[in-house]
Amino acid sequence: MTQNRLKLTVIAVAIASALTGAYSASHLADVGNAHAASQPAAATLAAPVSAPLPDMSSIVAANGPAVVNISVAGSRRTADSGELPQLDPDDPFYEFFRHFRGPQPGGKQPMRGQGSGFIVSPEGIILTNAHVVDGADEVTVKLTDRREFKAKVLGLDKASDVAVIRIDAKNLPVVKVGSATSTRVGEWVLAIGSPFGFENSASAGIVSAKSRALPDGSYVPFIQTDVAVNPGNSGGPLFNMAGEVIGINSQIFSRSGGYQGLSFAIPIELAMNVERQIVSHGKVQRGRLGVTIQEVNQSLADSFGLQRPAGALINSVDKNSPAARAGLEPGDVILSLNGREIGSSVELPAMVAALPPGETARLQVWRHGAPREIEVRVGKFESEKLASSESAPSTNGRLGVAARDLTAQEARQADVRSGVLVESVKGAAAKAGLRPGDIIVSINGEPVTGVEQLATLVAKSGKRAAVLVERGDSRLFVPVDLG
Repeated sequence: MTQNRLKLTVIAVAIASALTGAYSASHLADVGNAHAASQPAAATLAAPVSAPLPDMSSIVAANGPAVVNISVAGSRRTADSGELPQLDPDDPFYEFFRHFRGPQPGGKQPMRGQGSGFIVSPEGIILTNAHVVDGADEVTVKLTDRREFKAKVLGLDKASDVAVIRIDAKNLPVVKVGSATSTRVGEWVLAIGSPFGFENSASAGIVSAKSRALPDGSYVPFIQTDVAVNPGNSGGPLFNMAGEVIGINSQIFSRSGGYQGLSFAIPIELAMNVERQIVSHGKVQRGRLGVTIQEVNQSLADSFGLQRPAGALINSVDKNSPAARAGLEPGDVILSLNGREIGSSVELPAMVAALPPGETARLQVWRHGAPREIEVRVGKFESEKLASSESAPSTNGRLGVAARDLTAQEARQADVRSGVLVESVKGAAAKAGLRPGDIIVSINGEPVTGVEQLATLVAKSGKRAAVLVERGDSRLFVPVDLG
């Protein structure tokens, strides 16, 4: 049975010039006059006071001229054919996907597309998404006064999905750059862009969440909104009610390819850091620690003796990495970086990436039930991995695993110094998600050298144990409720 799968849709995929259909949505509202029942003069009821909805017309008027339409033409190398979404052939989106679902095998495929951007310098510097201009042979920028310019791509950064382009023009209107950091969930926000090629269209909503991690593996802590964003909005600005840009509209979650209530924007601080580096040096450099991290949930917080779930839990440290040289260990929970608290693990990669390579960073780390300060010399960015915190196997003792010592060959293949191989699971281990084939590396931060020590470490654990396992090519902590 075919199932609809929630997929991540890049919102600036190309739009066919032959696409002539358009949706027209009419929203009918019944407006009634309120009639208060007659009351004696002494018993007049006070009318409820409601806050008026914000008027965003001044923001659109002031910033619309600094928002541009971007058209691209070129070719992209073929990858795989893929399947068309499960759409009716009469659906206007059917033609959209039929023409632009992605390259087909056998060379290169012509590509035309549209997106949005915004001017950040009067001398023609424009920010947009990397996926808008990636692979383009020709980039055309159209202003609201109908002038058109051929643009030069100064640089694009796929890791953040930010690109910087320039047009040969002077004295251009610019946007005012604000702060995503100070933005609060629930605030009104406004997007301006070119959805489906309809230039300088405005849509509004609220900030739904901050520091949102997406399953594409990106290190970007996205701003989540309920602003209507569609193909063509990509690269356009997201404004706060002060008329300041706080993000770049980048992605949506959708089953149809169009807006379905969830849109995501790149924080402007991250984008402007990329812009400064590309304009100054032509490339982007990022800091790197060399760790794999995962989220700290309540069970892991209890296991490590933390007062609340917070920080980024290290489950592996790359060999010869800055983290390894600084003495960071699996089981350490990074609580802050240079005095800035880490509420969620998704915040750490962007914070580290913003540091210049070679700079010394101060980490507050929770280890063995106590905080400690560790300094690390930041390296060059490769990738800060976010481990999946999947949970899912005789079955002896409180842990509920049957395990055996690793052979020398198994240890070499897994690249571990010690550990035990899980052969079957039940009880607490099964509920927590341990699986046959997992290698248990440590319990509550203490290395497991064999099955006898495993039993000893489990016996002295409290109600919960943080079990570090090697699974495939990654490591993750699994919190186990021992009862």
